[in-house]
Amino acid sequence: MLTTLKNYSLTVNLLLGASLVLTLARAITLPYLVIYLSGEFGLGVADIGMIIGSSLIIGSVMSLYGGYLVDSLPGYRLLLGCCAVFTLGFLGAFIARELWVFFTCLVAINLAYAVIDIAVKSGFGRLLPVDARSEAFSIKYTLTNIGYAVGPFLGAGLATLAISLPFLASAVLGAGCFTVYCVWGDRHWVPPPANQHGAPFLALGKRLLRDYRLVCFTLGGMLSAVVFGQFTAYLSQYLVVTTTPEAAYRIISSVVATNALMVISLQYMIGKRITHQHLHLWLAGGLGMFIVGLAGFGLSTSLMCWVLSMAIFTLGEIIVFPAEYMFIDIIAPEPLRGMYYGAQNLGNVGAALGPVLCGMVLATQPAHAMFYMLALFVVAGGLLYSLGACLAGRVNAAT
Repeated sequence: MLTTLKNYSLTVNLLLGASLVLTLARAITLPYLVIYLSGEFGLGVADIGMIIGSSLIIGSVMSLYGGYLVDSLPGYRLLLGCCAVFTLGFLGAFIARELWVFFTCLVAINLAYAVIDIAVKSGFGRLLPVDARSEAFSIKYTLTNIGYAVGPFLGAGLATLAISLPFLASAVLGAGCFTVYCVWGDRHWVPPPANQHGAPFLALGKRLLRDYRLVCFTLGGMLSAVVFGQFTAYLSQYLVVTTTPEAAYRIISSVVATNALMVISLQYMIGKRITHQHLHLWLAGGLGMFIVGLAGFGLSTSLMCWVLSMAIFTLGEIIVFPAEYMFIDIIAPEPLRGMYYGAQNLGNVGAALGPVLCGMVLATQPAHAMFYMLALFVVAGGLLYSLGACLAGRVNAAT
């Protein structure tokens, strides 16, 4: 991977660096939001879930307009603006004493992060040949997981000094990213000529809705994200219901560590081998591993079984993430690449709904029924992916 990074241009490396640094900034604070909201604002568990989930959903939905901005505005100014919003959002969260101010800052942070993520993926399409993009997506996802693996440990150390200090540290990282890109960023990054005249957002939105391939991929991603978007949350819920608190903590710590280690060590190795030619087969294999992993979770009676099941589940995650990006990369027209990736970001809505739906099932049905529900989401998502792939094949054949 280091050799590949050396061969990339400065602009590509800056985009990858931004993904790592800004993900690290988020990961420093996100695991402690529950504790912070409880201690500083006196909220209950239900209210905390509503605050965190709704801020993520609002940011994800608004990122569709962010994709429009990626297609319409110079990338240099847009990335600087989003880095500034990201930094100010964390500063606002650090000093906020009113809940509505804190919530607004969370929405701003999630929206800015989502737009930067769209800009990075769109930048790969602009800067790299088709056969090199899968490798770049895999490197990006590896760096993102490194950020999520390291961030909570930094946040834990800072929180022991002061509960709000992680927000300040995240703001410093955002400011550092702003400064670096301000100095070395690509000032010549301009929108494609076809979209520089500013077609209305709603008109372009209607055009996206008429692309049934994108609709199928977006809905498939939303259903699949219910399963892999927030798996630590619903596994924690399941373990709290079925085991003791001590066992739940031991198991969830082990499966999270397994997931992080496997993604960091295998994502690049596997992801760079995913090609356009057999994308549907890769995706089918990844979704199949999700189902096997879910079955393993439901049948696990020992820590080793949990770890092995998570290893299989993680292989599915390693395959599905870059495969999803590649599907969108195939069908996205150059002038609308940002909006297509913005539509893909709506999958985060599924990730936010996962713990809610699993909580409802755990409260009303036998605990193992949760895994049946999740398997159905995988199957439904896979069917939508297959339909989208068939439609994409027909379009390619017609052209």
